[in-house]
Amino acid sequence: MELVTLNQLSEPEFVAVIGPLFEHSSWIAARGAGKRPFGSVDELYEQLQAIVAQATLDEQIGLICAHPDLAGKLAIAGELTDQSALEQKSARLDQLTAEQFTRITALNDRYRERFGFPFVICVRDHSQAEIFDEFERRLRNDRSGEILAALAQIGRIAWHRLKALMSLEQ
Repeated sequence: MELVTLNQLSEPEFVAVIGPLFEHSSWIAARGAGKRPFGSVDELYEQLQAIVAQATLDEQIGLICAHPDLAGKLAIAGELTDQSALEQKSARLDQLTAEQFTRITALNDRYRERFGFPFVICVRDHSQAEIFDEFERRLRNDRSGEILAALAQIGRIAWHRLKALMSLEQ
């Protein structure tokens, strides 16, 4: 999509196009619609990131909770968003061995129990081994540090999705 076209969309159209950048959280796009026109894709991204940063803690936690567990029940049932399914597949999380699946399930459970929300990582930026390592490392964070880490990863996910939308993906 061209930036000029995006800038000219109606608010509902803008939300429909930009909303999926942030998993089940179209409120971010709705707040961003009024900030148009954007001079660049980078400016659009920065504005969306600012909306997330300025959101209430409850909104931020809701955004984190909108993400699925890695290789979790939604993935098994085929109920991930199209983008999440492609992203998890890119890290071969759909091809885990029985041992890896048991390990990631246990990590998902430990993480949710410790922090009260799912582990979020931009799988496009990490290998399967790195994802397991990050799970272990981030389990040592405190809750506030982990909220910041999850939001940073959500930002990376949104950036990759935005680049693909704007045909900037390499």
